[in-house]
Amino acid sequence: MRALITGCGYVGLELGRRLLAAGHTVAGLRRTSAGAAELRAAGLEPIVGDVTRAADLRPLAGRFDWIANCVSSSGGGVDEYREVYLGGMQRLVEAFSGTGVRAFVYTSSTSVYGQADGGWVGEESATEPAAETGRVLLETERVLRVAAGPAFPAMIVRVAGIYGPERGHLFRQFLRGEARSGPDDARWMNMIHRDDVAGAVEACLARGTAGRAYNACDDEPVTRGDFLRWLAKATGRSFPKPGDLEPIAYAKRGLTDKRVSNHRLRAETGWEPRYPTFRQGYAAMLVE
Repeated sequence: MRALITGCGYVGLELGRRLLAAGHTVAGLRRTSAGAAELRAAGLEPIVGDVTRAADLRPLAGRFDWIANCVSSSGGGVDEYREVYLGGMQRLVEAFSGTGVRAFVYTSSTSVYGQADGGWVGEESATEPAAETGRVLLETERVLRVAAGPAFPAMIVRVAGIYGPERGHLFRQFLRGEARSGPDDARWMNMIHRDDVAGAVEACLARGTAGRAYNACDDEPVTRGDFLRWLAKATGRSFPKPGDLEPIAYAKRGLTDKRVSNHRLRAETGWEPRYPTFRQGYAAMLVE
């Protein structure tokens, strides 16, 4: 297949490597030429373009069989979310619908689930996010769902908290001795290694069902406190002392309390995570 990865950064570059290894040809779209050498070194064709600019996307129409939209807001606020996710999706749909695309995958987020009771959620669970950023992501999903059809077979992959090389906020806080325990320790966290996100997107491109949403997370949610206890045991360090949590972190992560299931992704695409729980993934990172 001829594959295009838009927002070809942290997850997209790993996805590109996997697709190349499977024998596909891959192009990566980035806003600037700054990462062109990195893409070329990995074997991808670098394309400079902005998903929010129709003029940048029109020349690409008809060139690709698979498209993975992996754009990121780079930690921005609601306005940037609207521009990059919602505006970008509108432009992508306009550019590629009806151009022979055989599979389109959008990496959304499990933040579209607003549950706060600690229960399990699946793809059919209510999507009523409390955070404005989550509502923008849900609106972006709706744009794609309206456009999806025989001429534009599209899928949504709702990704849990990503960790991996150079990523993992609480993990890195712990290693720096800056993590604190507190009332948030009882909250459930849902995580997935970067490499397994890439594997999930690849599986959906190849074997996913058009029109479906899939949750991408590992097999075992963990409470914040149990995660910190595991880290303390794995590193021989002390459990963090009680203290005030970061206001921003608490606001973003403390709004929900849920356990996300990956059953549909496994059952329908045959996806198997390399790191089925946080233990395998973070143990590898500790070795690194």
